[in-house]
Parts: sequence; structure tokens; C-alpha cells
Amino acid sequence: MTGILYLVATPIGNLEDITFRAIRILQEVDLIAAEDTRHTGKLLQHYQIKTPTISYHQHNHQTRVTELSEKLLNGLNIALVSDAGTPVISDPGYHLVLSCIENTINIIPIPGAMAGINGLIASGLPTERFCFEGFLPTKKKLRDNLLHSLVTEKRTIIFYEAPHRVEKTLTDFAQFFGLNRNLTLARELTKLHEEFWRGTIQEAITFYQNREPKGEFTIIVEGNNQKEELELSETEIKLEMVKLLNQGMSKSEASQHLAKYTNFSRREIYQLTLIDDI
Repeated sequence: MTGILYLVATPIGNLEDITFRAIRILQEVDLIAAEDTRHTGKLLQHYQIKTPTISYHQHNHQTRVTELSEKLLNGLNIALVSDAGTPVISDPGYHLVLSCIENTINIIPIPGAMAGINGLIASGLPTERFCFEGFLPTKKKLRDNLLHSLVTEKRTIIFYEAPHRVEKTLTDFAQFFGLNRNLTLARELTKLHEEFWRGTIQEAITFYQNREPKGEFTIIVEGNNQKEELELSETEIKLEMVKLLNQGMSKSEASQHLAKYTNFSRREIYQLTLIDDI
């Protein structure tokens, strides 16, 4: 029998934000693979968990994947944790997950905190559809290419950012998204100095001109909600009106519907129907 890889979410700040199930799993597994064993050690000490730990991070994951996979194949149960939040999100746990899938090793996720979701639900921005981008690339070309690809993104966008790069990131947002796009800056989530700042990109840049950003940031950016207008002629508008009327819409309803997607206002469209007696 092979072992099980548990992907265990841990607190992102407040040590109380961990599930009973997560604590039990951390107590029962044979080994805990941690991004930083010293950091995770504080959590384990707080809950009196004595399970041995091994480091697993971006600098050693290539050798650790083989080592941990062998242990799992030999029947050991292992819990993977990150420094904070849900593992595999913005950390190298993905490589271990792939190895387990290739070796038919059972993987069980243990849900819990994630900074991106915490920031999103309190942002005041639309939550029906969103995308997660995590940390932006540090190299300018890669960074610019990514932001350019997001210019027309209609979903709410979630980013992570370190405090010393917040001002640069806001400037980049202004360049690609414009100054009037709404966003929320959530910092130090679940910690003593948790704070949410809401406003436009321009207002955020002004806010931090005389303040030093402190703490880890989750940045929630409004999607591109600009109306994409179809450039239609009066003849094309009339043809679209006829189609909608044949579908059972009234002239008023059809005019309002077309005004959402075209370069004509509802009143202008309605007047066209009166002129030609559509």
C-alpha cells in the first residue's frame, strides 16, 4: 500500500484559522514537508504537534520530489504545507502533486485559508467570476506582457504583492488598466493590523505617495467593464430591430437591448422604428 499526500492549508496569519481536521492530519502523518521548517515549527508548537518535518521549497524541490515520492511509495503518509495558506498556490508543491499523480499516489486536499479568497470576498468588487494571477513577474518584459494580456479581462483579478513593490505595481496598473479602474488593497490579512483600502488606481497611487506600504498585500482589481460598442449603420440597426420584434420583444425592450451593445442610444433606436414604422 502506498502512502497518502495530504495538502494541508494552514493559517495566513491568525493561528486560530486552522481546521480541526488539519490539526488531526498534521498529528497523524509520518512526515510534514514544509516550505520553512522554522516557520511551520511555530504552528506545530502552538498546537503541540510533534510530527517530524522536512524542508520543501523552490530551491530544493527538484531533489525533494524524488525523495518524498519514494517515501510515499513505501507507505509513509506525508502532509505538505506552505508558509501560510493553501499549499500548491504560488509555491512549488505543484511538482510534488504531479509526481504523485504519475505514481498513482492518493492525494487528499485539506481545505482552509487562502489570502486571495479572503481579500476578494471583502473587496466589494464582483465575486461571481474572478481569476487569480498571484505574484507578477519581476522581469519587465514578462510583467508587461502579462498585464497587457489582462487589459480586456472582464473578471475580477487577484494579485499578491510584497510591500516594497506595491508602488511600482500601482504605477504599472495605471499604465495598462487606466487611472479610473477600481481596486482594493488588502494587507496583513487576519493579522493584528489587517486593513482594507478601496478606491481607484489613481487614488491608491496618491494614497501611497506619502506612506510606506507595510505588510503582505493582496490586491483585488476590477475587471474591464467598458461597453464594447458595435459600430452599426441605421440600416443594420433596423434589421436587428426586426429580428428582436419577431422574437416577441416590444419596440421599447428591443431598443433598450440594442443600446447596450451598439453606438446608438435607446432613444435614437426607438426613433428609427417610428420613422420607418417598423
